[in-house]
Amino acid sequence: MLTLPKLPYSYEALQDFGMGKETMEYHHGLHHKAYVDNGNKLLEGSDWENKDIEEIILGNFKLDSKSQNGIFNNVAQHWNHCEFWKMMTPKKSTMPGELEKSIIDSFGSLSNFKDEFVAAGVSQFGSGWCWLVKDSDDRLSITKTENGLNPLCFSQKALLGCDVWEHAYYLDFRNKRPAYILNFLENLTDWEYVSSKL
Repeated sequence: MLTLPKLPYSYEALQDFGMGKETMEYHHGLHHKAYVDNGNKLLEGSDWENKDIEEIILGNFKLDSKSQNGIFNNVAQHWNHCEFWKMMTPKKSTMPGELEKSIIDSFGSLSNFKDEFVAAGVSQFGSGWCWLVKDSDDRLSITKTENGLNPLCFSQKALLGCDVWEHAYYLDFRNKRPAYILNFLENLTDWEYVSSKL
């Protein structure tokens, strides 16, 4: 069964870094909790009830994104958010050298990486995510997914993901999604955690 994780910081811890207490209360305490509650209702009594989260996601994923069922949508969003909370920190975080080298090798410069990451999130029409992923050939790339889809569905390893559903940023940034994503990269990302996933 799914469990709402305890955050590694308080609801107000990210306030000075661009993600306010009210956003966190709604995002973690209401939206993420709803994915957990609804997911558990759908899982109860099903063949998936006692399976691992990743197995549930892959077992319910359909290539036609419009065909995702309720189990997939709620469990995938639970996984996405569990990762999202760990990808942020209220502490000053600098990018470790190994990760910086990998990003420069893949994108030419840190500036290019940021530009491409922001562009992916901005161009994701409607709700979804933008990701820094590690492909099967060990190269890094930037992707975007709609709704609850995530890199697991495409045999990629998620290193960094930014939630671009409006509830993630509208209270703090209104309709300025580009500013929210850039702020996420520059002030919220826990680069040590990202690097640990290489």
